[in-house]
Amino acid sequence: MSDVDGLAERLRTFADSRDWQRFHTPKNLLMALSGEVGELVSELQWHSDVQADPAAWDDGLRERVLDEVADMMIYLVRFADVCAIDLLAAAHAKIVRNEQRFPPTASGPG
Repeated sequence: MSDVDGLAERLRTFADSRDWQRFHTPKNLLMALSGEVGELVSELQWHSDVQADPAAWDDGLRERVLDEVADMMIYLVRFADVCAIDLLAAAHAKIVRNEQRFPPTASGPG
């Protein structure tokens, strides 16, 4: 069992014990994930590139960013679990496609 599988199981148990699985439809989970992405964006939205650098974050900003990242992961893992998607396999397959689509070059991006 991967760490992602363990997290999915824990989230499934959490939802089941609260009778929330009926609300955890793919559409609802994606809408919640989208909302959390927006909340993360809002934490850095008006910061300069220098201020948005993690090295410049104060403890309060770091904690808020961590909470939003955790919320995003929770909703993504829950979505994948509800849809029977193996996140790690999907990510590795996408990397393979990207490697074929974008072969390495000496010049770099742009």
